[in-house]
Amino acid sequence: MDYDVRDIKLADQGKLKIEWAEATMPVLRLIRKRFKREQPLKGVRVAACLHVTTETANLAITLKAGGADVRLCASNPLSTQDDVAAALVQHEGVPTFAIKGEDNATYYRHIESAIAHRPHVTMDDGADVVSHLHSKRKELLKNVIGGTEETTTGVIRLRSMGEKKVLKFPVISVNDADTKHMFDNRYGTGQSTMDGIVRATNRLICGSVVVVVGYGWCGRGIAMRAKGMGADVIVTEIDPLKGLEAVMDGFRVMPMEQAAPVGDFFVTVTGNIHVIRGEHFAAMKDGAIVCNSGHFNVELDIPALEKMAGKRRVVRNGVEQFTLKKNGHRVSLLGEGRLVNLATAEGHPSSVMDMSFANQALSAEYIVKNYKRLEKKVYPVPPAIDKEIARLKLAGMGVVIDTLTAEQKKYLASWEMGT
Repeated sequence: MDYDVRDIKLADQGKLKIEWAEATMPVLRLIRKRFKREQPLKGVRVAACLHVTTETANLAITLKAGGADVRLCASNPLSTQDDVAAALVQHEGVPTFAIKGEDNATYYRHIESAIAHRPHVTMDDGADVVSHLHSKRKELLKNVIGGTEETTTGVIRLRSMGEKKVLKFPVISVNDADTKHMFDNRYGTGQSTMDGIVRATNRLICGSVVVVVGYGWCGRGIAMRAKGMGADVIVTEIDPLKGLEAVMDGFRVMPMEQAAPVGDFFVTVTGNIHVIRGEHFAAMKDGAIVCNSGHFNVELDIPALEKMAGKRRVVRNGVEQFTLKKNGHRVSLLGEGRLVNLATAEGHPSSVMDMSFANQALSAEYIVKNYKRLEKKVYPVPPAIDKEIARLKLAGMGVVIDTLTAEQKKYLASWEMGT
């Protein structure tokens, strides 16, 4: 078996962490038991480009239990947990190609390794495998029957491909599932982002001004958690509806131009490019801290910050401080502008990733069963899968909900009954 990890001797440590995460992933556990029995993915070659964490490890184990031939690489150079990567190779027999801190050349070499077995199904977090197949390895496209996409940024890229009629196979947007974005994006990103900021800086959040750039599901979660920790939260937005929602949720809303001089912490979660630019860095107070929790580091104009700096130095693990030439103010960048919740922390808690990766597993099964009738475009997760995952999650939490009575069903289906 071929693989590329930092140190295979870390495998035992990684195995314990995988087991710890699995304890709070009851939905994936139930799916794994059924997959092992029914073998719905038998003979299916899966290339997964995801954050190599304990939660992803449990997804890979589940897919393999269902009969899949899985190869895994990292979807971000800084998100890999090296001990987990080693454990997947040593204890689970999953070819894994991921090293925390890998350079750009290694990153794409690892993608090549992940697709070396000519995949039938792709799993992406950012659409890098799909993009690579369509641009660099077109000869492999004939083997692919479908794919899944985990994150907003990837879905944006894929929808663009679909609209331009260049997407060569159907893709299910796991990100659009209610059991994904309403929980993973909001509660997972909210908690793990604040965890990453605190671990990296050891700064007090309460009493500080936290600027959240973007008020989608991720932005909502971060703003909620920052407020809960005692911060004065400012939201910047371009969408009037989301801006209005942020105001109604109790946050100050203003343009970045006005937020830049008053913020202590800045977190970008837009999926867009250069939402914090040179003019914003120039206006920040001395000691401002900036980070990104969107998929790509382009949300921050880091080249502009580098040009503006007269001096730069690493002051803590994961914290690089830039001293601006113009005014001497120090601006600190966390995790090289990569996903701060993974670059300086451990990512989302396993209990919330349980639902996201249940969507991944069941969507892969759906593709295998239905690919012949699917068009070459982006599809949502089928509602039946979404509801079943919610049902299983509630059951795993020991929560019981009401059911409609026969009278209530009749009332909801009738137009004759009124006041």
